[in-house]
Amino acid sequence: MIIYPIIIVVITFALGMPVAFAMILSCIPYFMNDQYASGLMVIQQLISGAESFSLAAIPFFIVAGSIMNYSGITEKLMSLADALVGHFTGGLGHVNILLSTMMGGISGSGAADAAVDCKILVPEMTKHGYSVEYSAAVTAASACITPIIPPGVGLIVYACIMEVSVGKLLSSGYIPGLMMCIGMLICNYIISKKRGYKANRDHMVPLKDIVRLALSSLWALLLPFGFLLALRAGVCTPTEGGALMALYSLIVGKFIYKKLELKNLPSIMLDGALNTASVMLIMAAAGVLSHYMSWERIPYMLTELIIGLAPSKNLFLALTMLLLLVMGMFMDGMAAMIIIAPLLAPVAQMLGVNMIHFGLIMCLNCAIGAITPPFGNYLFLVSGTLHCSLTKLVKEIVPYIFICIVVLIICTYVPWLVTIVPKLLYGSV
Repeated sequence: MIIYPIIIVVITFALGMPVAFAMILSCIPYFMNDQYASGLMVIQQLISGAESFSLAAIPFFIVAGSIMNYSGITEKLMSLADALVGHFTGGLGHVNILLSTMMGGISGSGAADAAVDCKILVPEMTKHGYSVEYSAAVTAASACITPIIPPGVGLIVYACIMEVSVGKLLSSGYIPGLMMCIGMLICNYIISKKRGYKANRDHMVPLKDIVRLALSSLWALLLPFGFLLALRAGVCTPTEGGALMALYSLIVGKFIYKKLELKNLPSIMLDGALNTASVMLIMAAAGVLSHYMSWERIPYMLTELIIGLAPSKNLFLALTMLLLLVMGMFMDGMAAMIIIAPLLAPVAQMLGVNMIHFGLIMCLNCAIGAITPPFGNYLFLVSGTLHCSLTKLVKEIVPYIFICIVVLIICTYVPWLVTIVPKLLYGSV
C-alpha cells in the first residue's frame, strides 16, 4: 500500500483526470486500509489544506484582476504599449509582449492575460498579416511573464506553502520578468524581420502623447508598486492588501475610467469564484497527498536520494530545473509546485539555497511548463480560443520556450538578479 497512491496518481494523470481529483482519489485506498488511519483522514486533510489566512489573499487578487479586465484598464495599457513599441518591426507582437508584462502587475494570472489578448490583440495581429499560429504563440509565451511580475498568484501560493515573506518573494519577480520581456521582444523582432511583419506605423509617437497615455494609465501602473510598498511599510498583511487591491480596482474602474458597470459585477464574481475554486481545490488535494507522503517519510527518503545524486548546490538546482520542466509538460504547473516544493525545499535549504531565490525558480519553472507540449495549459487555452492548429502553434512557440529557459538558467545561477530587489526593499533576504 505504500506505493499505491503514487501508482494511482501516475495512471490517473495519464488518463487525463483533473489534477485535484487524481490526488484525492489516489489517497483514499491508502488511508482506508491503514490500521492507524481512516477514510475520514482524507476529509480532515482536505479541510486543513485550505485553512490558511494567507490563502485568503488569492480570491481578492483574482477578483481585482477580473475587475480590471472589465474596467477599461486593458485598453489603456494597450494604447500605452502601442505608443512605446508599435513603430518597431513586428509592432503588434511587441505590443502583445509588453501588454502582458504590464498586465502582470494587475491580474497576476497568465491564463487571464492570455484569454484577454486572444480577444483583443490577436484579431488585430491577423488583420495586419500575422499568421494565427504565430499570433497565438506570442500570446501564450508572453502570458508566462504575467505570473512572475507581482502580484503573481503562483508566488503567493509558494510563499504560503513554505512560510516565507510574501513581499520579498513578490518583489523578486521584477528583474526575471523584465528579462523575459526583453528576450521575447528581441525574438519577435528577429522573426518579424524574416517574415516581413510590418510596424503599426512608420514613425514614433510624439513624446507628449506618450506622456499623456502614461498619465491616463498611471492608476493601473501604480497598483503593484503601491501594494509592495504597503507590505513593506507594514500597513497591511498580504490578505488585507489583496482586499484593498480589489476595492481600488473597483473605484478606478467605476469612478475614474467610468467603464465598469453594475451589470458586470455578476460576471466578475463568477469569474473570481471559478478561478479561486480551481486553485483552492488543488491546494486542498495537495494537502491530502502531502500528508500521505509525510506519513510514509517519503520527503526524508527523497532528500537522502537527491543528496546522494546531487551533493553540490549547482547540481541540485540543475536537477530541480529538469524535474520541474518535465513535470510541467504533463501536469498543471501550480499543482506540480504544490507537490514538489515541500519535498525539495528542505534539501535546497540544507545545501545553502536561499528560499526566496528557490521560490522564484520554482514559479518560473511552472510558468514555462504552461507553454511546453504536450499538455501546456496556455497552449490548449489559446489554441481552443482561436481555433488554430495545436501542432503549428507548438512549432511557432519553440523559440520563445528557448528564451524562457535561457532566462531560467541565468536566474538560477546568478541569484543576485532575483534577490537584489528584495534586499533593496527589505534590507535582507
